[in-house]
Amino acid sequence: VQLQASGGGLVQAGGSLRLSCAASGRTSSPYSMGWFRQAPGKEREFVSAINWTGGMTYYADPVKGRFIISRDNAKNTVYLQMNSLKPEDTAVYYCAIRSSGWRWPPGSADFGSWGQGTQVTVSS
Repeated sequence: VQLQASGGGLVQAGGSLRLSCAASGRTSSPYSMGWFRQAPGKEREFVSAINWTGGMTYYADPVKGRFIISRDNAKNTVYLQMNSLKPEDTAVYYCAIRSSGWRWPPGSADFGSWGQGTQVTVSS
């Protein structure tokens, strides 16, 4: 499975960006997907997740109420709509497929098949 994240960029505080993550290749469906981010000098942070049907979602506290995760299974694509962006949201954002576990919300260790990241920079 290959994952390709896109949609990052430079935005002013208060602005919005929409990230996309397209999956290609063989996948063992159904699968949940997640978004993570890593800022320079910091640990990778679990940001959001969505199950196969889209009926269950998870958001980390720092992004709750500002970010919205969604998916289009026909396009094998997951999205992360990021609103009211803050400078502390600046990071490289990665998507990943859940490869283990069954509980909800998942833990960050449940994810594998990482894609290349996309840089999000929020200026103050």
